[in-house]
Amino acid sequence: MVSSELANELISTAEAMADAARSAILPLFRTSSLLTDNKLETGYDPVTEADRAAERAMRDVLAKRRPSDAILGEEYGHQDGESGLTWVLDPIDGTRAFVSGTPTWGVLIAVSDANGPILGVVDQPYIGERFVGGLGRADWTGPHGGGPLGTKTTQDLKDAILFTTFPEVGSPTEGAAFHKVAEQVKLVRYGMDCYAYALLAAGQIDLVIEAGLNSYDIQGPIGVIVAAGGVVTDWQGGPAHNGGRAIAAANKDIHAKALAILKRHV
Repeated sequence: MVSSELANELISTAEAMADAARSAILPLFRTSSLLTDNKLETGYDPVTEADRAAERAMRDVLAKRRPSDAILGEEYGHQDGESGLTWVLDPIDGTRAFVSGTPTWGVLIAVSDANGPILGVVDQPYIGERFVGGLGRADWTGPHGGGPLGTKTTQDLKDAILFTTFPEVGSPTEGAAFHKVAEQVKLVRYGMDCYAYALLAAGQIDLVIEAGLNSYDIQGPIGVIVAAGGVVTDWQGGPAHNGGRAIAAANKDIHAKALAILKRHV
């Protein structure tokens, strides 16, 4: 059990980290001078100076405020800690979107204990929206106001809206399983990166199904979605916080129906 004092400290630290990441990233978004590297010899997996600057900025906040916590970040790896808590950071989730100028990327922050995320943040600096979930919080703020998070109550797949990032959704087998679910729903949209998870927590969509995730891709969204009343598991119904395949759903009923289809085809 996390004390109210510690909860407030963790939330305050997470918000300070999100603020720091915004300040590091925004001057570089949609600039012709942005420096970009490719992580792959074959294919395209970009990383930019904005990714690195944002993670450094967040780590600097932790060094001042929570130096005994561990850190796992996409760009600078793992740093040991002594507190039993780990900050899991994706400075820009959706770097392909970032270099394309589309505002579906975001900063992902999670605080995890041995059992998984206890707090998550999904922050979209350009739009100015922030979604916070866990430790008593489940709310969003943005340029048009803010309010509590809450997921949809959709019961039938035929009424559901489904999102994913990549049309292939991982391997051919994983993609085929996804499309079996997609055949049953009302609407499918692609390419939304972490913003899809935020929309689910905000009650706008019903399902996000993805594969090939890393822990830093999913832990922040897990914290936000679970606090909002949703469900996030792997494709077998187990924990998803270590990455791999994930299904996020607005409620347990729509989750069970989509999960049953995925299980039959993987």
